[in-house]
Amino acid sequence: MSRPDLNSSSARHDVFQAIADPTRRKLLKLLVEEEMPVNVISGHFPISRTAVSKHLRILADAGLVKERKVGRETRYRLDPGPLSEVRSWLNYYERFWENKLSMLKHLVESDHPEQN
Repeated sequence: MSRPDLNSSSARHDVFQAIADPTRRKLLKLLVEEEMPVNVISGHFPISRTAVSKHLRILADAGLVKERKVGRETRYRLDPGPLSEVRSWLNYYERFWENKLSMLKHLVESDHPEQN
């Protein structure tokens, strides 16, 4: 029986798993505007710097956050590219709901013609 390769993409966090947590979604929102070091990021959350670092690691593993060393400091920035997977998934369901709402509108309008 083969063991999973921890360096393979299958061992990485997927985008859906990464954005499932509200703290990670807030981290992404915070990083939209600018690159920040972890100590500045931590100041925006009521959790420890270690906890923020763990959340950043999950986002980085999903490809949603990029790291850059500046001297002794690691700065983080948003990489929105992987969110296209979420967008594609949502687009499918958006078409579904648009179709259902259109059908409902047609049904309601045909059952209740306007009275003048």
